[in-house]
Amino acid sequence: MKPRNSLRRRIAVAYLLFALGSSLFLAAIAIAAVEGIEVHLVDNRLAEAAAWAAPRHAGGLPVGMPAGLSFHHGAAIPEPLRHLPEGVGEVHVDGIGLHVLAGKDASGDYVVVDHESDYEKVELVVYSMFGLGFIGIMLFSLFLGGFIGRRFVTPITTLATAVRDSSSELPLLDRNDELGTLARAFAAHTSELRIYLERERLFTGDVSHELRTPLTVITGAAEIIIAQHDAKPATAAAAERILRAANEASACVNVLLTLARSRDRIAHPVTSIDQIARAETARSQSLVAGRPVALRFLGGPAFAIAAPPELLVAAVGNLIRNACQYTLQGEVSVRLGEGLVRVEDTGPGLPLAVRATFDQEQSAAPGAGSAGSGLGLALVRRICEYLGATLLFSERDGGGSVFEIRFSDALTNS
Repeated sequence: MKPRNSLRRRIAVAYLLFALGSSLFLAAIAIAAVEGIEVHLVDNRLAEAAAWAAPRHAGGLPVGMPAGLSFHHGAAIPEPLRHLPEGVGEVHVDGIGLHVLAGKDASGDYVVVDHESDYEKVELVVYSMFGLGFIGIMLFSLFLGGFIGRRFVTPITTLATAVRDSSSELPLLDRNDELGTLARAFAAHTSELRIYLERERLFTGDVSHELRTPLTVITGAAEIIIAQHDAKPATAAAAERILRAANEASACVNVLLTLARSRDRIAHPVTSIDQIARAETARSQSLVAGRPVALRFLGGPAFAIAAPPELLVAAVGNLIRNACQYTLQGEVSVRLGEGLVRVEDTGPGLPLAVRATFDQEQSAAPGAGSAGSGLGLALVRRICEYLGATLLFSERDGGGSVFEIRFSDALTNS
């Protein structure tokens, strides 16, 4: 899974965004509180001092201000503090910040100056502490989000790994939370699938064994007829067709028996794909005899596959025979590539119903049937699934079909 799509990352980001939103909300409240306190402590203090000092100055009485405050009227106002707008403001004189209340009474302008206000320092300390707190909250939320994400996601990934590896016993089955419910559901479904697959494997094996006896009888009878020298030519030709069909059916039964067995219980000799493709091309020449169809083996880079030979023969041979069967004119070519076998024909192509299975479509055109695919193609697909290979289909330029069997690197021995 890509890191940006990781559930663990999403949980950490969610915690971080929550902490960011909460911090911004608290910052707005803190700024409003600090500014409100400033108005109360500084602005109101200056207003109260002005309300007390201005009438006394107008009455010619001495104006004694509290420590840190000074009152100036008219010509006594220092030059830097003259002509200020009315109200409270901050003025810097010789690098010193002063809170000044400028006003006007009947006798002229006046200012009240706060010389010893430490509120700016208090503001700086408050905002600095808030900045450090913000950074701390972000780091803690990132750590907490990652920790919670790991605690939440790790059991899920452990369960997914066990399901993927087909472990005999899944983890988390004894938990009483939602993860335990999920694990038990997976275990029940996996058990059902195993029972179904085992039943299908046994059924395929039983059917294949039952078919062997009549096929042996048919093969023996056809061989006896062919061996008779006084047999009529028509009878001998029919017997040869029967023998050929019986041999193909026997090979198909052997393939089905192999597919019904576990891959770990059968031999995997290294087999040359070049020899198989060449031999199957030669054996299928009779299928295009008498038709304007050329069947050719074009060669390619030789390689070998570690797999049961009967499965490789069936996969390559069925692709070639399927192409020959449905190609009425033109050519059928067989070539090798890097770890692949390619069969190309000039036939009518696959019907929509079969093509939909390659395109992974959910629906197919009604009434299209399976013409043009046959049992051979279905058998090839099952063999590819069994071996871990890939069967690919594409349309040929100018009409026809192109099939490729791509073998995995684990099977290929160049």
